[in-house]
Amino acid sequence: MKPIFKTGKRIRLGVWGLGRGATLITTANMLNIDVVAGCDINPIMRENFRAVCPEAFITDNATEFLSRKDVDAVLIATFFPAHAEHAIAALNAGKHVMCEVTAFFTPAEGVRLAEAVEKSGKVYHLLENYPFQKENMFLRKLWQDGLFGEFQYGEFEYCHDCRSLSYCYNIEGYPPVKPGYTVHSWRSWLPFHYYNTHSLGPLMWITGLRPTEVTAVDNHVTLPGSLANSRFATACPSLIRMSNGGIMRNLIAATTMDNHTGKRLWGTRAAAESTGNGLKIAIGGIGSATKIPVSPQWPELAELADSTGHGGGDFWELYYFAREIFTGEPGPWTIYPACDVTLAGIMATKSAHEGGKTIEIPDFRDSAVRNHYRNDNFQEKILNPQQSFPLELQNKDTDQFTAIMAPFLHREGILATVRGARDGMVIDNQIADDSGKLAVVKNVTKLLRDLPDYAQKCKKAIAFAQQFHDTIPGQALSSVLH
Repeated sequence: MKPIFKTGKRIRLGVWGLGRGATLITTANMLNIDVVAGCDINPIMRENFRAVCPEAFITDNATEFLSRKDVDAVLIATFFPAHAEHAIAALNAGKHVMCEVTAFFTPAEGVRLAEAVEKSGKVYHLLENYPFQKENMFLRKLWQDGLFGEFQYGEFEYCHDCRSLSYCYNIEGYPPVKPGYTVHSWRSWLPFHYYNTHSLGPLMWITGLRPTEVTAVDNHVTLPGSLANSRFATACPSLIRMSNGGIMRNLIAATTMDNHTGKRLWGTRAAAESTGNGLKIAIGGIGSATKIPVSPQWPELAELADSTGHGGGDFWELYYFAREIFTGEPGPWTIYPACDVTLAGIMATKSAHEGGKTIEIPDFRDSAVRNHYRNDNFQEKILNPQQSFPLELQNKDTDQFTAIMAPFLHREGILATVRGARDGMVIDNQIADDSGKLAVVKNVTKLLRDLPDYAQKCKKAIAFAQQFHDTIPGQALSSVLH
């Protein structure tokens, strides 16, 4: 393979958080990045990492990990509420940092992080990959060429039902979180507004604008199987004013219809739309303009980008990080855009708490503005993952909880199969094509095959929900059974 960078230098990377972090190893190797160390408190994650990176130093001790002299940069992929603390620790240890989304949990943490980056002189990038998918890279080029004119309005969506991740270590439902009377650290309670970077991030990248104000309202309807009306299991829309005065609707949601990349984008000269069936561009500058299907192309390095995760986004986020270290050319997600997109989610949550009040999104490039937020510790109330059951009920009986819940919520689990079969039969006569009918047949066939197993799992779940009906997990299990 032809070298991407004109240098023989290598970046020695330590990965802190070996779930998501371990998925980037192959892409890193393409970009003069060698993964030499890993750190995680979870023994399952450490063993999985060892299998794909057997020569790396692996530990559960953060101090030992950060003190390594053979680590130039650290990838932070730990639990979301710890991102700022861990990024600051890595910067103070003299490491470059790339951090998974989002960058911090409170405005005060954001101030400390911005100032730690400035003081360190090190490269900091937010690992937001959705802006770098092929359609978004293509739209950015057209935007820069002036095709769209001035930004007027946009609708960007990231809808992803992640209920199973409250109880399991991956989206497939296995293995369950252990001990079984505990739940995932942040996916069990975090309002989806905080996780806004996959939708707002692409709009910022395409248009070059930053968010300045946000308005949001609370949604009281959550999906069954979520804990204590978790706002990570509902739809969290907000309206965001951008720096040119235009407006976007930002939808981050867990719903009964995932759509990871839906978008509609209006400029004063042209518009674009993509809802999963290809990209269309309306040209002509009038409302009756024809929507023309287009085939987006990568600007460069197409073959390499296409071979990596998240539609090529994983390649570009690592590419820009490495490029800045090697050449000094700033990448798209340095600390200040990272603050913009993170603060938009925090302030949307605050707006929802305050009944839909419009809230300013501060610009942390300005030290005077930072001073105003230096002691602003606003945050969503955290559900302690270690205490989803009362302490006196944490025993061998409640240790079964996550293992009982897991089979219901993963993408091919009991809920998806039973409802897919039953509801598919209800609408069968109105299904328009053979592929839709086949999907229903597959669900019915799977249900018939697995019904005895499902019956046993349901009996066990019903008994558990009845025994612990006064607890938050018991109520969550009851709701998904219903």
